[in-house]
Amino acid sequence: MLEIAAVFITITALFAWFNYRFIKLPATIGVMCISLLASVLLIALSHFGFDAITDWAEAWLGQINFNALLMDGMLSFLLFAGALHVDFHKLKRYRYSIGFLATIGVLISTVAIGSAAWWLFATFHVGVPYLYCLVFGALISPTDPMAVLGIMRSAGAPEDMEIKIVGESLFNDGVAVVVFTMMLGAATATEALTVTHSAMLFLEEAGGGILLGLVMGYIAYWMMKSIDQYQIEVLVTLALVLGGYTLATHLHVSGPISMVIAGLFIGNRGREHAMSNTTRRYVDGFWELIDEILNAVLFVLIGLELLLIPFQWSYFIVAGPVIGVMLVTRLLTIGLPIFVLRRWVPYRRGTTRVLTWGGLRGGISVALALGLPESDYRNTIVMVTYIIVLFSILAQGLTIGRLVQHVLPQNSKGG
Repeated sequence: MLEIAAVFITITALFAWFNYRFIKLPATIGVMCISLLASVLLIALSHFGFDAITDWAEAWLGQINFNALLMDGMLSFLLFAGALHVDFHKLKRYRYSIGFLATIGVLISTVAIGSAAWWLFATFHVGVPYLYCLVFGALISPTDPMAVLGIMRSAGAPEDMEIKIVGESLFNDGVAVVVFTMMLGAATATEALTVTHSAMLFLEEAGGGILLGLVMGYIAYWMMKSIDQYQIEVLVTLALVLGGYTLATHLHVSGPISMVIAGLFIGNRGREHAMSNTTRRYVDGFWELIDEILNAVLFVLIGLELLLIPFQWSYFIVAGPVIGVMLVTRLLTIGLPIFVLRRWVPYRRGTTRVLTWGGLRGGISVALALGLPESDYRNTIVMVTYIIVLFSILAQGLTIGRLVQHVLPQNSKGG
């Protein structure tokens, strides 16, 4: 395992250096593009008789469990690091629209995308059952802010826009994982999909995650407040993430939600009352590095996964319309709360368009798809998910900066 990690970190470092030195794309998108090109090159080599190289690469990648690596390892660090730098007072200002997008919006997206996929699969004689289509709708619903935030900052996007995107993504990741778990349980006949049972399961997972995050966050806060030693305080935050996420798994509550809550608690109350200036500098620096490194690793892995995913051109026929439904659904779920709330909360003109196009799908969707149990429908869902994620990161991620500059005047307000 150490050898795999060493090779992969080396590849990531080389790709990141090459992108920064020559290509100069945003970091996460750049390393993913290079890894995609590497995958395409290896596939092409196999068609010209160089099967040994491609076979070695596939065997090496096959040793990496993408789902376990992201969902049981990297996700806790990424969510905590993201929440750690969110100002709770600014987040609270948009709590209703963010809450709507992260809950009702996820449910609407799950049903709309799942229903559209079911109709498209049936039209093209693929034949995926409706419950599995809802599973697909749930796994494609969470958005990934990491690939787009750097682009928006360089394009001059205002801070309040970043708060909306990060706040929504942090919470809808946790909610979408809970919804995915419920839908998968129903599809595999291990859970009953009734309103009462689903509501109780959601309350247990989400509510338990919130409570655990608060408790663990307070314990870490108390420990940090009682000392002034930045090395130990950084270690406490690391233990909070590793121990808290593991405990959440054993208690069967939402680990992602607990990490978001704990990150917000430490990043706000902890930053204000439990950290010296020196500790703040080291805690922020440590988690910023963790965030950047893990995102680079994640996007390199997404690009290399092309070698292992069963590719068929026919899946583009389904993925194309699903992308359209995904964007229209997001437009409606964003536009409605902004239209209702703009009398009380000011929104910049162009907010709806930027949030719609900026809702990138990323590693969580791929990881959930790859974690599906073996069935007649798994490869179809994995391939369509992968196509949508690639479109989202490459097409949306590379154009969101220009959209921000075009439709988001810095001082105008509106819908």
